[in-house]
Amino acid sequence: MSDTRSRVRNCIYENPGIHFNAVSRKLDIATGQTQYHLRKLDRAQKVTKEGVYGRTHYFPPTFSAWERGVIALLRRETAREIVLLLLRAEPLPPAAIADRLGLARSTVEWHLSRLVEYEIAEKSPAEQPGSELVIELTDNEEIYRLLREIEPRLVDRLVDRFSRLADELLDE
Repeated sequence: MSDTRSRVRNCIYENPGIHFNAVSRKLDIATGQTQYHLRKLDRAQKVTKEGVYGRTHYFPPTFSAWERGVIALLRRETAREIVLLLLRAEPLPPAAIADRLGLARSTVEWHLSRLVEYEIAEKSPAEQPGSELVIELTDNEEIYRLLREIEPRLVDRLVDRFSRLADELLDE
């Protein structure tokens, strides 16, 4: 295996769920070179790729499909903030999540839909009759373990914050 390909593989193993552009930036290699080595690693089954809402994330092949989905979504700042809130609190209705995080309800609902779709969270009836649905995590211990696998990158945070700003402007 070439030195560059080894560096690409090691980058993915050290940063599970890293997306394509981040690999290029982190290793300071050209986009075409990154594509070439990722394609070779994928064909040799040295890495696994997962497309999640417009971003292709790369993982060591040891991660399950569920783990890959969790990590890919947790690399998005808003989804990660929602998950962290739910890890610290009891199940909450979407409106309370939006209020506590200072986010637009539509932004929270969009992320909650993805968290539910990937079986990270679930909606269930509130304990009090007449109350709205509450959101709770499906497996706190596993989600916490996967949170420790990732380190939020500045670029990811900036993209998420831009998305939030756009949502807020559209809500006005």
